[in-house]
Amino acid sequence: MPTPAKSWRWGRLFLAIAVAAGIPTAAAAPVRAATEDGTGSIPGDLTQYVNPFVGTKKTGTTGYDGGNTFPGADAPFGMVQWSPDTHGPQPGGYAYTDHEIRGFSLTHLSGAGCTAAQDLPFMPHAGSVTKSPAAEPGTYLDGFSHDAESARPGYYGVTLASGTKVELTATQRSGAGRFTYPAGSRASLLIDVSGSVNGASDARATVDRARRTITGYVTSGGFCGSGNRYRVYFSATFDQPFAAVGTWHDAVVSPGGERVDTARADSGAYVTFDTTRSRTVGVKVGLSYVSIAGAAENAAQEQGSASFDTIAEKTRKQWNARLHQIEVAGGTDAQRTTFYTALYHSLLQPNVFDDVNGRYIGFDGRIHEVRDGHHQYANFSGWDIYRCEAQMLALLAPDVASDIAQSMYNQAHQARDVWDRWSVDNDFTGVMNGDPYHSILAGMYAFGATDFDARAALASMVKGATTIQQTGARYVERPGLADYLSLGYVPDDVSTTLEYTTADFGIAALAGRLGDTGTQATFRKRAQHWRNLFHPAGSWIQPRGRDGSFGSHFDPAGEKGYVEGNAAQYQWMVPYDLAGLFTAMGGDEKVVRRLDEFFRKLNAGPDEPHAFLGNEPSLNSPWTYVYAGAPHRTQGVVRRAVNTLWGPGPDGEVGNDDLGTLSSWYVWAALGMYPQVPGRAELVLASPLFPAVTVHRDGGRSIRIDAPGADADTPYVHALKVNGVASSRAWLPESFVRDGGTLDYTLGDTPDTAWGAARSDAPPSFGGGADPVPHKRTPGRAALRSATGRSCAPQGCHAGRRHHHPGRGRHHHHGWRHAVGHRPVDG
Repeated sequence: MPTPAKSWRWGRLFLAIAVAAGIPTAAAAPVRAATEDGTGSIPGDLTQYVNPFVGTKKTGTTGYDGGNTFPGADAPFGMVQWSPDTHGPQPGGYAYTDHEIRGFSLTHLSGAGCTAAQDLPFMPHAGSVTKSPAAEPGTYLDGFSHDAESARPGYYGVTLASGTKVELTATQRSGAGRFTYPAGSRASLLIDVSGSVNGASDARATVDRARRTITGYVTSGGFCGSGNRYRVYFSATFDQPFAAVGTWHDAVVSPGGERVDTARADSGAYVTFDTTRSRTVGVKVGLSYVSIAGAAENAAQEQGSASFDTIAEKTRKQWNARLHQIEVAGGTDAQRTTFYTALYHSLLQPNVFDDVNGRYIGFDGRIHEVRDGHHQYANFSGWDIYRCEAQMLALLAPDVASDIAQSMYNQAHQARDVWDRWSVDNDFTGVMNGDPYHSILAGMYAFGATDFDARAALASMVKGATTIQQTGARYVERPGLADYLSLGYVPDDVSTTLEYTTADFGIAALAGRLGDTGTQATFRKRAQHWRNLFHPAGSWIQPRGRDGSFGSHFDPAGEKGYVEGNAAQYQWMVPYDLAGLFTAMGGDEKVVRRLDEFFRKLNAGPDEPHAFLGNEPSLNSPWTYVYAGAPHRTQGVVRRAVNTLWGPGPDGEVGNDDLGTLSSWYVWAALGMYPQVPGRAELVLASPLFPAVTVHRDGGRSIRIDAPGADADTPYVHALKVNGVASSRAWLPESFVRDGGTLDYTLGDTPDTAWGAARSDAPPSFGGGADPVPHKRTPGRAALRSATGRSCAPQGCHAGRRHHHPGRGRHHHHGWRHAVGHRPVDG
C-alpha cells in the first residue's frame, strides 16, 4: 500500500483509467484513481481490507441490531447488487446465521430496516425441475457453509451443498454469473420472476431457445408496508444452448413452456443444460427500469464479449480507485478492515437509475433522459443519510453527489414539487418522518457538490415546505404542517417537529448561499421552533399538546412522541443551534453533567435514557461536548464507540446500516471529524484513529492528517496545528473543506481538559438571525425566546415512526434532463 506521502503521483493519468474502468465522471469533477503498474494492477490493493460480510450477523444488543447488509457483487453506486438470499426473509437478503440459500437475486438495499427488492432471483439446481417452486419451495433450497464461501468488492462465490459452484460479479447496470455443476448431475437454472421479497403484482418471463435468452420483468414494491411500486426488467443471455426449457405457474409445472405472464401469482421459468462437455455455464444479465431492450443494451454496452474474470477485475479496479480516495497508514489489520469496509458500504448506494442511453422512469411514470455524462440516481434513505453520509459523498465524489441532488429535485419536480423522505426507485414510500431531502441538498452544496440546478431546487423546496396538501393527496410531504405553521410545533410529536426545524435550517442555509436573504431569514426563524417544545421546568425538549400544555408524567426514557428513540436521545437534535439549546438548559456545566449521564451507555436502545449510537437520532450527540467546552469528552466517547461498536467481522455493526449511514459515521469518527450541522460544512473534531491519513478530493485538493502515535488507546488531543498554525479550536471552518489543508495532532492517553475549552473556541451555532451566534457560556439560564423573539411561557409561544413494518447550480441545467414523453414499455 502506498504511503500517504507518495500517493499524489497518480493524478495525471486518472481520466484515461476512469474511462477504462467505467467509473461515471463529470468533466468538472473527476474522481482520482491510482495509476496501474506494468502488470495491469493498481498499486496498493485496498479491496483486500473490505469484508462484505460485515453487518450480516445480528448482534442481539437492541431491537435494531445487525447491519442488514448484503455480501454480494456490486459496483460503486451500481444498479445491480447480485447477492445470495438465505432461507428466512431478511432486509438485506442474507443472514450470516442461516445455512440455506433460496436464490441469488439482482437487487438489494444495503442495511435498510425493512425488506425490499430482492428481485429476480436466479437459482441453480443440480437436478430436474418436476415440482413447482411456488408450491414446494423447499425442493430448491440448497445448503452452504461459510468455509466454502468468499466475497470481495465486485465478486461473490459459494459452493453449495449440492456441489454446484456459484460465482457472481457485477458492472454498473448488469451482472455476470458463472455456475459450475457437479459432474453427472442434471444442470438446471430457475428464474423466479415473481420471487421479489415482498411479492409481485405482475411478472413475465419469456424463453428464447434460438437466442439462448430469458427476458421479462416484475412489478413489486411495498417497502416498509408502503404503497411504493416499481417495475424492473431483465435480459439474461447464456453461453450454452438450452437442452430443455419450461415454466411454472402456482402449483403447475409446464415442461416445454416458453412464456409465463401472470398477475398476483407465483411463476417463473427454468432451463437445463447439457454439461457433458463443460460443467460451467455462464450468463450475462442486464437490468433496466425502462424496458427489456434497455436491459439488453445495458449488458451489451457494459460487458460486451469480456470474460467473467475480466469483468470482475474491472469492477475490483473501480472499487480500488474509490477506496484510494482515503488512504490511511498504520493501524492494525482489524482497524483497516473495519475502516475500508465502512467506506465500501458508504459508496454502495444511492444507485444509478438511468440506462446507458440516459433514459430513466420518473416519478410521473414518464420516460426522461439525462445527458452530458450525468446520471439519475434512486434509493434515498433521506431520514438516515442527511446526518453524515450525504456530506461524505459530496466530499469524496462531488460529481456523484451533484447528480444525486439533481435526481432528488427531478423526482420532486416530476411530482409537482413534493419531496419524499425515503424513496425507492421511482415512487414514494413516505417511510420515517421529517423532510430530510432539503438538508441533503443543502449539505451537499456546502461540501462542494454544486453542479445541479440549485436555484430551481430551492424554489421547489420552499414550495414543498410551505404547501398544506389536500386530504387524499398521493403523498403528503409534511404531515402536521398546518399546526407547525400556526402553533410553531406539531402537537404531541417532538421527532417530527425537530426534523422539520432541521429541514428548515437546511433550506435557509442553501438560500443564504444563493443570495436569497428573504428565504434565508424566513426559514432561519422557522428553525427556531424547537424552542416551543422546550419545557423550562425540567430543561427537556418534550411533547406538547395542541392546547399548549406539557404532559404531567414526562419520562426521559419515554418513546411516545419520538420516532425510534426517546426524549433523552432527541434532546440533542438541534444540531444547528446547540449554543441556544445549552443556554436554555442552564449553561455548559449542567449540559456536560447531562451528557456524562447520557453516555454511561453507548448503545442502550430506545428504551433507556442513554445514547443509542446504533441508530440515527443519537449520531450527532457525541460531538456536542465540543460546544460545551469539553472536547476531551467528545474525544473519549467517540473513541469508545469506534473501539467497541464496530468491528471487522460479520457482527461488526450494531445497528441497521441504512444504506451506508452508520458506516459513514464510522469513517468520519476514525478520521476524527464530523459534519455536525446539516447544511453547513464546518467539521467538529475528535481525534484520528490512524497516525497518518490522506483524503484525496477532486481538483488536486487533499486533506492531510498526521498524528504520530495514534492508536486505539490515545484519543486525547494535547495540541493541534491547522495548516502549520497552532490552534486551540476543536473544529474546522468551511474553508478547510473547500480548500483542503493539513492537520498535525499531538495525542495522548490522558485528557487535556484545557485544550479547546475556552469560550472563544466553541464552534459556531446558528440562531434566528443570518449570522452565526457566538456561544456565551454562562451557568445561569437565559430567557427562553420563541422564533419571533417573544418570551415563551410554558403554555404560550403560539406564533400565528418507527419504520413502517406491515451554487452555483448551473442556471442552464434544465437542458440535460428532459421528458421524452413516453410511457414505460415492455421491450
